[in-house]
Amino acid sequence: MRMLARRLLLPGLTTLALTATGCSSTPHTGAADAAAPASLAPAGDGTSQQLDVAAAPQGTPTPAAVARAGGKGRTEQSSLKVASYDQASGRAVIAKAPQGPAPKPTKSASTAPSSSPSPTADKPVAVGDVIASAPAPGAPNGLLAKVTEVIGKTDRGTEVKTASTTLASVLNEDKADGKVPVDPSSVTVEPLMKGVTFSWAKSGGVKFGPEGAKLPLGNLRLDVNAAVDTAPDAPASAGASVSGFVQLAPQVEFSYDGAPGAGSGPRGAFLGMSGDWSSQWKLQGRAAASTGAPKRIPFAKLHSAPVIQVGPVPVVVNLDMTCYVQVEADGRVTLDVQQDVKGDFKVGGTYALGKGWTPVSQSNVKSTPVTATVTATGKVKGALGAEASVGLYGAVGVSADFAPYLRGEADAKASASSDGKTSLSGSWALYGGFDLSGNLHLQLSLFGTPLFERKIPLGALNREWALASGHAER
Repeated sequence: MRMLARRLLLPGLTTLALTATGCSSTPHTGAADAAAPASLAPAGDGTSQQLDVAAAPQGTPTPAAVARAGGKGRTEQSSLKVASYDQASGRAVIAKAPQGPAPKPTKSASTAPSSSPSPTADKPVAVGDVIASAPAPGAPNGLLAKVTEVIGKTDRGTEVKTASTTLASVLNEDKADGKVPVDPSSVTVEPLMKGVTFSWAKSGGVKFGPEGAKLPLGNLRLDVNAAVDTAPDAPASAGASVSGFVQLAPQVEFSYDGAPGAGSGPRGAFLGMSGDWSSQWKLQGRAAASTGAPKRIPFAKLHSAPVIQVGPVPVVVNLDMTCYVQVEADGRVTLDVQQDVKGDFKVGGTYALGKGWTPVSQSNVKSTPVTATVTATGKVKGALGAEASVGLYGAVGVSADFAPYLRGEADAKASASSDGKTSLSGSWALYGGFDLSGNLHLQLSLFGTPLFERKIPLGALNREWALASGHAER
């Protein structure tokens, strides 16, 4: 990123470099930090397997997985599909899926499950069977449900009643651990104000960013150039505006440890979102005074529902993000500040048998040297951040708010006497920082872990560093 230079009108401001900062709360050091295994191989005890975690193939229907009642604890890829689902009644129609091309072999084809249907793959569902399905008609976030009643045959398939269940009922005693990048082309964007553009880049389908800037593969970028509320008494030349971009490469982190002896639930689990983050933004003019809470201005909503394949089980992950500009001002300061931020973040929840769910929140941020122009007396704080959530099958499991910011304050005093002499004195300060906060939600019990009674805070992380300050008098 290029170096940015702005001059402070009060004398004495020099450009100071911003050192790298990092902060974390309850770091996740479990299996989810390791590389995802490349194969599906029997575990040492002969009863559990290490499952691949990968993005589900695109362009072909994702087969459903079925855990058969009365089976030997093995979940298999099925030739069945969810033809329709009614959320209000829990009724679903299960039909035979059209046969597509055989899936490509994994890196360890000798230990991978056969792509041929098993003898039970074509069997109709029965009471007690558990179905895990990718998005289907009536179930846009996928379906994870247990058959409680077989109603009968219809011209579309077998109609059944279902009830909610957990991942423990399909992953059983198996283990899984991996990170799956989110395909940026699968992200839908809803602009919330004028002046927002979206661009992305992926392997095999590169799309160029604004002004011909080629984005790194796997990245998505939002550019914004919009006016914000200006102080009523500000001159036309002090109209407030924000411009810049947010660029990120999000990925889903998933792990499950259903080791034998864990009982009805797993011994360990992790669900989270991580990724690289970079932003460049500029706040100009005299922003209107904010009363009470800081003024938050959302400018785009993003949504994606990637399907990750955990062995034979399609797990639907729902990601939502709202990008925003936040301004906190007293209406007296006219400023021109700009900041480049680059770093990473990780938020999620980790579960350990006997300890329950523990929040994970980490961030490491670096910024280029920053200078700014601040005039008059007052305070201002501007942030370009994102509210994000990650969950399973449409239920929110983790929510987080990540906001890199700039904060400035100035105090200038002028006086004049009858003999014509004037004096000016002032102090100023400029700070950079970031806020990270969020919660774990009850829906994490989808893993098959015990419920917790209330949301568990991630723990508010705040790191602030001084950019420049001084005092001048003449």
